[in-house]
Formats: sequence, C-alpha cells, structure tokens
Amino acid sequence: MGVNYVSAQNLSKSFGVKQLFEGLSFGIDEGQKIALIGLNGSGKSTLLKILAGLETPDTGNISFRKGLQVGFLAQAPKLPPEKTIGEIVFDPSHPIQQLILRYEQLLSIVEPSSEESEALESIIAKMESAQAWEYEVNIKQILSRLNVHLLDTPFGVLSGGQQKRVALAQLLIQRPDLIIMDEPTNHLDMDTIEWLEKYLSTSKQSLFLVTHDRYFLDSITQEIYELDQGRLYTYQGSYAYYLEKKSEREKTAKIEQEKAKSLYAKELEWLRRSPKARGTKSKSRIQAADTLKDQAQNRQADQQVQLQIKGRRIGGKVMEIKKLRKAYGDKVLIEDFTYTFNRQDRVGVIGPNGAGKTTFIKLLTEELAPDSGKVRKGDTIYFGHYTQAGLNFKPEQRVIDVVREVAEEVELSKSERVSASQLLEHFLFPHAMHQAKVSTLSGGERRRLHLLRILMSNPNFLILDEPTNDLDLITLRKLEEFLHSFEGCLLIVSHDRYFMDRLVDHLFVFEGAGEIKDYPGSYSQYRTTKLTQTSPTKREEADKQQKAVARKREKEAKKKNKLSFNEKREFEQLEIAIETLETQKIELLTQINGGEQDYEKLTTLSQNLEKLEEELEERSDRWLELAERAEE
Repeated sequence: MGVNYVSAQNLSKSFGVKQLFEGLSFGIDEGQKIALIGLNGSGKSTLLKILAGLETPDTGNISFRKGLQVGFLAQAPKLPPEKTIGEIVFDPSHPIQQLILRYEQLLSIVEPSSEESEALESIIAKMESAQAWEYEVNIKQILSRLNVHLLDTPFGVLSGGQQKRVALAQLLIQRPDLIIMDEPTNHLDMDTIEWLEKYLSTSKQSLFLVTHDRYFLDSITQEIYELDQGRLYTYQGSYAYYLEKKSEREKTAKIEQEKAKSLYAKELEWLRRSPKARGTKSKSRIQAADTLKDQAQNRQADQQVQLQIKGRRIGGKVMEIKKLRKAYGDKVLIEDFTYTFNRQDRVGVIGPNGAGKTTFIKLLTEELAPDSGKVRKGDTIYFGHYTQAGLNFKPEQRVIDVVREVAEEVELSKSERVSASQLLEHFLFPHAMHQAKVSTLSGGERRRLHLLRILMSNPNFLILDEPTNDLDLITLRKLEEFLHSFEGCLLIVSHDRYFMDRLVDHLFVFEGAGEIKDYPGSYSQYRTTKLTQTSPTKREEADKQQKAVARKREKEAKKKNKLSFNEKREFEQLEIAIETLETQKIELLTQINGGEQDYEKLTTLSQNLEKLEEELEERSDRWLELAERAEE
C-alpha cells in the first residue's frame, strides 16, 4: 500500500454507561479503500465522526499526514439551510471553483445585458488562463449524474434525499485525499448508485465508508473492518470472504470460551481446597483465575436474528388492481395499470426517484384514493407496511413497552410462544437494553425495532419501502432468510440490488409518464436485458426526437450562423472529449469481447458501455451542429 494517511491509536468511546469501543488501533493508507461494518449501535457512525473531527474520543489519539484533505458525508447531512446549492457545492476558498460558479450563473441568464455579456467574456478568458475547462467538465458531470440543478435554490427547502445529493456533490467536487462516507447510497436511485460505484472504484482517493449495499461494497473496497463488541477485526477480501472468516473466528472463540470454562472450574476447585492457613497461594495464580473467569463469562453476541413468526392464513382472493390512475396536476404517475396478485407473489418495485413508487404503495394500502380505477383487497389480507419514515416513537418510551404495545407474547412458526422480552433478545436487543429509552437508540436500532413491531402483527402481505436503509448487514442477512420462507405476498421497494436479486421473482418497473411494466426476473436480469435490447417503439421515438431536434437546429442556424466565443471554446473541448470517449469505447469493447466469464463483471461493463455510447452520441450531435455553423 502507499503512504500512511491516518494512524489511530487506542481509541475508546462511551455514551453514559454504554461502552461503544475500547483500544481501537488501525491505519488508513494512500489509495486504500475500506468498508466498516457491524451491528446497529456498535459505534460505526461515531467512529466515522471521530475520524472526521466531529467527535472526540474518550481516550487515544489520531494523527494525520501533514496537509491531508479529509471529506465527510454524514447519513443525514446538516448544512446551512439559508445557503444556496451553488454556495454549498462550490468551495469559496477555491479560486477555480468560484470562476466556474460565476460562469454557470452567467450562462443561465436567458437574456443577458451588455454588462453581463462582457462579464461572461471576462470569466471565459480567466478560465482559459487558469486551464479550468477540464475541471469544469468534471463538475458538470458530477452535478448532472447526481441530478443537482438550480444552483440558486436554498438548501433548506430541499427534501432529505435532495440534500443528501447536494452534500455528495460537494464532497466529490472537493476531491479530498481521504473520503469518509456514512451510508452514501441511501436515498439514491439505482442508476445513480451504479454511477457512484464506478466513480469511486476508479478514483485514486482513499476511502473509509459504512454501507449496507453489498454490491457497492464488493465493487469498491478491498478490505473490511468489522466493529464487534467494542473490538475491531480486519479482513482482506470480498464480503463473501468476510462471512467465511467471521464464521471461523466465531467458532474459534466459542472453543476458547469452552476451554476457559473448564480451566476456570479447575482453578476454583484448587482455590477452595488450598489450606486456609497457608499464605503461599500464588497471587499470580489468583489473577490468572480472574482472567479465566472473564473469558468464560464473555458471551459472544448471538447474531442469529430469529424471524420465524407465524403468519396469517391467505384466502382465495389476494388483491386485484384495475385500470389504476393517479396524477398530481400535469404529472401522471400511474396510468391504466391492471394487475392481480397471487398467493406468495414476490414483486420488486423499481424506478427513478419521484416516479411514483411510494404513491403506488399508498394506493394499495388505501392511504390515498386513486383518480380512477379500483384496488380490491381480499377479506383475509392483513398488511404489514414498513415505511421509509419509520414510526414516531415517543422519546421517553422504553424499548420493552414499544413491543408490548403490539403483544405480550407472539406465536412462532414452530407452534411455540415467546414473550416480548425474548423476542427483543432474538432481535439483537440484549436484556440490558429493554429498559432503555427509545431516544438513546441509534437510527438503525430504531429501524430494527420498527421492523420487529410489523412482523409481530403477523401480516400475510408484507410491503417493505426501502427496508435496507440504515439496517446493518447482519440484520439484513437474517431478514432475507426470513423473507425467503415467508408464505405470504411480498412487495419490496428498494435500491439495494443484492437484496432485490435474492428475494423477488418479477419487477414492476416505473418507466415514467404513468407507465408501469411487469418484468419477469431479477433486477440484474432486467438490467442486462435493458442494455442488450432496444424495442422498435423506442427506436421510432428516438428517430422522431432526432428529426425534431434537427429541424430546430436548422431554424436556429438560419437565425444565428456565426459561433460565439463561448461556442468556439465548446467546439474545441468537444473534439478532445469525443476522442477520449472513442478510446474508452474501444477499451470497453475489448474487455467485453475478451472471453470474460464473470456475469456480474460483464453486466457492469455492458452498463458502462451503454452510458458511454449515450454520452458519445450526445456530444457528437452537438459537435456536428457547431461544425456546420463554423463552416458557413
């Protein structure tokens, strides 16, 4: 590995009586990419904040390489609400970024005054002198891919998902040496996640992140750090390798604990039988007995989340949707959708943010009324609805009381009954936490408590809206195991590709303008199909759009033949960009046709090729337009 960037020594942190971790020591080197995993509440986010300088450890110290730039993305970014997107994204201390910000602001003026036109010419000259054009292209790509526009919009009026995108854009544009990220894929749609995955995997920056997205983790990181019961364990390799080695570690720990119990029993017997009058008992042997006692009583956390809760019977009729329609003003989200659910239907719902997925769920659960059409639910259907927002727990409420509100006891699938307290322990809430106030729980622990309440109600139709956000990987694995054996209907809205691939049989694909398509297969199969097939209808639509664009260009060319200074600069930059893209295309085609057998890698290469070809076509069209006008 490269030069050492960060060195952490003997870090410990507690909140009240809860010890998160103690004696953690590790380093982060140049170019190193590390994923940090562990149970919710184990201290992952706290450790990230300590590294980012937002929290201080109780003991220990952290040393950074001189001049190292560190960037941090929080789960829920808190930035000044009164500042505009542009003021947040562009660093005020960075002269080139400020030039680009002013350039973008002047470009956005529809009818500039003579003073504004002169200012634009001046900014262009300064950008040329500072060689800022490549930098500007990179910034535009980041803003475009993250769907960050309208730079004059105040940050405070944005939704939580939009705020996360702005904070992510700010981080990537800053280009720090070390990037620290806490659940970066939350609130991002699948296309954006795949772009971010590619961006970070090809970056030379160091990376230290917490993520529940296993595809994302495997594509980007080379090492996994696990925070378990206050200690840090390191693994070199993929997520699958981590699972294998973790299992081996836990088996070894269990064997050692059994040995410690046996030795401790022998030491106790020796201490009892030793003559009381003898003053020769070895102090070191007594101390050794105390150490054995600690080892023997050190319970390994049982990370087997038992979710086999008995479900309700489903009758002959599940749910029927007929000619469903829903719109908000001119924006049509659902148009003429018809579907009949069967028993044990397992459906994934995908589409870009804002396409209407959450609205669709609310129509099914009758939280919203459709504009037209009907949703007919069977008499035996009982929904379990896990929402993005979660439950509004009372902060002073005790954890045990939250569960008891649903039931004192729950029947499991094995015809045995468990108490609310036992169920909490199955769900990785140890007895010591049962009397804790909800306000002391981490975000992931609250989500886990919300999930437990829903499963306790014995639903036979589970609707999970972004269930993987903020849940740790251990809980997710066990949730997947439960859902595999769940005998009711399952509807999942998720951006977690791994989770979807494991659980759904077909997809409702929200394609925009109210259209929902039923695709048979997993998400990975859908992506591969989408990349390798283009329907005739889409080709016809594309042809129509190209002709319309051509007519529009022709009219514009008659009005204005000569290229402006700005357009000349754009023309020159396009030539360079097209040449670069053509080279990248050849490299990708070579890899795809080179006999690669790894399905996931082929899928990723095909996705990258599709995006590259779209960008190449767009830039080539613009180059042709400018070239024609330059010749006149």
